[in-house]
Amino acid sequence: MTTPLLSLRIEATWNGEPLPPADWITVHLLTSDEALEIRVEAPLYNDPAPPPGPPGPTDGLWEHEVVEVFVLGPGGHYTEIELAPSGHHLVLRLEGVRQPIESQLPLELAVTQDGQRWRGHARLAREHLPPMPWRVNATAIHGSGARRTYLSWATLPGAAPDFHQLEAFRSVR
Repeated sequence: MTTPLLSLRIEATWNGEPLPPADWITVHLLTSDEALEIRVEAPLYNDPAPPPGPPGPTDGLWEHEVVEVFVLGPGGHYTEIELAPSGHHLVLRLEGVRQPIESQLPLELAVTQDGQRWRGHARLAREHLPPMPWRVNATAIHGSGARRTYLSWATLPGAAPDFHQLEAFRSVR
């Protein structure tokens, strides 16, 4: 049985600048003994173009249009889950900031596009997540060149976007 864990809405840029409602992204996290489910509903920008190749695990996905969910456990162990409107995805397990120990982990992902919006439904086996208690953040990236835009559910400090600021992640209750 799947249980709702957390519903969140990305309403601002990485540094807290508000977005118009048309640019908001909703992310629902649901959990079971076997998996974490992620449901995303977001604007579709098609900028930059999707990665080449068929949908599936794709390194460097953060260079494209993407919604990301970070799940942090005790001791700095965390999982980064990247979902693209094209059906490409990337799951990384990290031990310490930007220290991947596994990449391209298996993920079930179904994506639909409807005009100017896209929806994703992902399922990740619990074995690829850190132990609880969890802290999380959800982020998104889109645009090219000067229009490159970085969004975050949790406001991030600093002079430039850095999604790996684990101290900014919020507790899951």
